[in-house]
Amino acid sequence: MDVGGALVDRVAEGEDTSFFGNRPMETPAVEGCEEAVRELLDLFGHRVFIVSKAGPKIADLTRKWLGQRGLVGPEGISPAAVQFVRKRPDKHPVCERLGITHFIDDRLDVLNHLASVDRRILFTGGLGANPVPIDVPPRSVVTLDSWPRVVDWLREPASGVWDRSR
Repeated sequence: MDVGGALVDRVAEGEDTSFFGNRPMETPAVEGCEEAVRELLDLFGHRVFIVSKAGPKIADLTRKWLGQRGLVGPEGISPAAVQFVRKRPDKHPVCERLGITHFIDDRLDVLNHLASVDRRILFTGGLGANPVPIDVPPRSVVTLDSWPRVVDWLREPASGVWDRSR
């Protein structure tokens, strides 16, 4: 999954409480993301990854924010499963190398690059009150607007959830 617009609410972008502002650790989370990450860890175990675009400074702030929220750490996603790239298209080779089968992002252009990912979710629940217009996604991309809907969709057998019993 991505961070900005998926875990971090874009409503604060450009304000003091964003990663680019004066109080980055107060950046708001997308509603329901903490519970959803716990549920994803129950579903997928160690196969939950974060792949996000950020330079070194924002990547460091992001790691701290994720740890402070408990999303990454002993009860969350493994710190080793958090990967950062410098350009959005670079998410594809990382996903391919890690064998990622599902990806959640708020940007259709990113999802379009992820040809090796079977299940792609365009997440619109973290875009704030004035989201940017989104092109019509291809049939291979499902659009979901909340974390509970993401988790419900991933629980459905038709979504291709990885079976840990195999």
